[in-house]
Amino acid sequence: MTGSMETEALQRMGRKVLEIELAALQGLLPRIDAAFARACQLMLACRGRVVVMGMGKSGHVGNKLAATLASTGTPAFFVHPGEASHGDLGMITRQDVVVAISYSGESPEIVTLLPLIKRLGVPLICMTGKPGSTMAKSADVHVDVSVPQEACPLNLAPTASTTAALAMGDALAIALLEARGFTEEDFARTHPGGSLGKRLLLKVRDIMHTGDRVPRVTPDTPLDRALLEMTRKGLGVTAIVDGQERVIGVYTDGDLRRTLDRGIDVHKARIDEVMTPGGKTAKADWLAAQALQWMERHRVTVLLVVGEDDKLEGVLHMHDLMRAGVV
Repeated sequence: MTGSMETEALQRMGRKVLEIELAALQGLLPRIDAAFARACQLMLACRGRVVVMGMGKSGHVGNKLAATLASTGTPAFFVHPGEASHGDLGMITRQDVVVAISYSGESPEIVTLLPLIKRLGVPLICMTGKPGSTMAKSADVHVDVSVPQEACPLNLAPTASTTAALAMGDALAIALLEARGFTEEDFARTHPGGSLGKRLLLKVRDIMHTGDRVPRVTPDTPLDRALLEMTRKGLGVTAIVDGQERVIGVYTDGDLRRTLDRGIDVHKARIDEVMTPGGKTAKADWLAAQALQWMERHRVTVLLVVGEDDKLEGVLHMHDLMRAGVV
């Protein structure tokens, strides 16, 4: 019974936290106002970088905001206010915009920097929960992220307030993304190591086998020798090319099974007697994701890569796509 009551109490407390934070987020909707738009305009007009500052939990929010801005088309970085007082303020130039975050609006480390930021003539956007605070009054634009209460039952630990600041930061970043016309391809360029980047940027030529690693034989090659070529290159396929390196057919492990089913003597047949004419091909400048779709559509695991006049340039195997993280 005690365990059951503890479970119910924990669930009740968890739901209460989400209810409080949901109310905090709903309270932000009217704050998407002229000040919000002005903050966006200052960052859009910035010819340098957006410099984000914050102490403690606000610093964690600021780090996330800087990262989100940078990855969505707005060059940005985070500067720790404490370090700024000891030299890092030199990272800020007159071309930049400063976004300072503090729920109280009175963080001493940031308040100390305000006159110096003003002396630089740098636009200052402050995100606080206290419109009457020192930071709010010093800002060129103040973005109000105040909340009715924290989710902490002591009303002390930053919870609803940090959620509100995170959400407002996301609203700023995405508004800027939209205003800049930031595209899926732009996003991929800032995330080349991610799955989206690989799907939108990686080309067949980047991962295909080339040169001596490409299995190839001529039409008059005995089948058993063609099988040796397949074995040496380890791709489960060989291309059949003419004297100008143009692809005229393909032979795969699957073709070998069908050859054996037909009772054909692999020591007597020629490759052109059992090959699949033409075969499925790709272009080197295709996106790797496009090649994957082509494989899936035709239910094959390997593609011959051809160039002008169907000349053989390489081979792409499903395993190559898997290793590259496209699959």
